[in-house]
Amino acid sequence: MNQIREAQAHIFKALGHPSRLIMLAALRDGEKCVCDLQALVGLDMSTVSKHLSVLHAAGIVDKEKRGTNIYYRLTLCCLETFLACTEDAIRRRLAAKAKLLED
Repeated sequence: MNQIREAQAHIFKALGHPSRLIMLAALRDGEKCVCDLQALVGLDMSTVSKHLSVLHAAGIVDKEKRGTNIYYRLTLCCLETFLACTEDAIRRRLAAKAKLLED
């Protein structure tokens, strides 16, 4: 059981960076080339590769090399639901705060 909790902690740590979350949100629509993800986050290729390596090591994404390009896709099936759930919760909280400011 301890191994499972440690692996879960590893996944949550991997999710703990805004650039990684941006890339994962894009991957929810399907696989993407590293070059597309790099353009999306606007970081240098080395930094993007390091972020993707963290996500890959945690088992969140998988990669496939095709010619000179590497494509990434989500492999953690529940991630899409988890991200949607957290986004909805944050939107509700922000709306409640905005309503308090209006009152």
